[in-house]
Amino acid sequence: MRRLSLRMRLLLAGAGAIFLSLALAALALSNLFAAHVERRAVAELGVHLDQLLAGIERGTDGALEVAAGPAEPRFQRPLGGLYWQIEAEGAVLRSRSLWDYTLPMPVDVLDDRAGHTHHLAGASGEPLLVFERLVRLPARLGGVAARAAVAMAADELAAAKRAFMADLAPYMVLLAVALIAAGWVQVGVGLSPLAAVKARVAAVRSGALARLGADFPTELQPLAGEVDALLAEREAELARARTRAGDLAHGLKTPLQALLGEAERLRRAKQPESARAIEEITTEMHRAIDRELSRARIAARAASARADVAEAAARILRVIRRSGRGAALEWIFDVPPGLNAAVDIDDLTEALGALTENAARHAKATVRLTATRQREQVLIEVCDDGPGIPADKIEALVPRGARADESAAGAGLGLAIAREIAEAAGGGLTLSDAAPGLRAALLLPAAAI
Repeated sequence: MRRLSLRMRLLLAGAGAIFLSLALAALALSNLFAAHVERRAVAELGVHLDQLLAGIERGTDGALEVAAGPAEPRFQRPLGGLYWQIEAEGAVLRSRSLWDYTLPMPVDVLDDRAGHTHHLAGASGEPLLVFERLVRLPARLGGVAARAAVAMAADELAAAKRAFMADLAPYMVLLAVALIAAGWVQVGVGLSPLAAVKARVAAVRSGALARLGADFPTELQPLAGEVDALLAEREAELARARTRAGDLAHGLKTPLQALLGEAERLRRAKQPESARAIEEITTEMHRAIDRELSRARIAARAASARADVAEAAARILRVIRRSGRGAALEWIFDVPPGLNAAVDIDDLTEALGALTENAARHAKATVRLTATRQREQVLIEVCDDGPGIPADKIEALVPRGARADESAAGAGLGLAIAREIAEAAGGGLTLSDAAPGLRAALLLPAAAI
């Protein structure tokens, strides 16, 4: 299973943190709003309580009564949501809204005129917010202590809290969207240096740059430094390997020369078969050594190589048109200027020289040399109008020493050299029957623009 990208991890973690933070903030705001609403409700109950206490009088029978209660009509409607109750002189006075229900006031120690808040159950079990106060009635009312309480249905407070949360929810959603969008931008800005690292690694791979450089943020600078150190170490190892290969090749050439001398001695001793066998083996060893040295040289240049295809092709045509066979042919040249391949220009010239020489050798009248860019590659085609080669024999032409016409002059190394150069640069060589003639397609990586 693919692991989540770094960008997606950061976004998911940020979104989760945002949702959790907003949920906690909404909960805190809800509790703050509920506390504020309750304080406002208690203040309103205090006003009702003051009105209630101001209306206490002595009746004609001498008992305490509420001559003028609070003006709010819900106190007069049974179970209307607002209630009052007074305990004094062993009697309980209550509002019409309580009907015959008595508020179960808890045992409480009250100071004179101190207000206390309680949450009690009403007549039908509904929650009530109760505000009570212990007061000393004036002397004209006997100076007795009275415990007065005013209550309201707590459902109203809960409804106000729900309405507040319903109003708050859309804003919380909008805030979450805005914060996530800001987090997306922040992640993009924070990860943009990684895109720069990727681009520079690609540039190093294509040969446009030799090192990543040091102009990165502090967090990425150690990574860039390690990569540059690795590149430097790799280059040093390649240089040492090429030096060892060269030393080995030069070390082998002296014994090979000795073997050739031994073959000459055998020929003078009338042993031509043995001499020929030694010469053939020695020649093959020479070719193998030259091939490996050529590959090492091409690989060393490939990292920063850049060649103008038109310039290399024009250089080849200027030379081959002066040769006897080349001067007799019509050369069709279609290579756009500014088309660059990621290969050393000397190596490209050598490969094109091998292909054009092969085409000139077999062409009847015309040789076509064209080049085009195909995305990240350069395609160079050399086509002649000669007799062509059967499809089942084309691949046999590429190995060193292979020739289509054994009667013609040449060592048969041209196509093999061209293929080795192309493969060392990261491309390839393909041959196909052009009917008439042979088509050689040299594919090379395009140089960075």
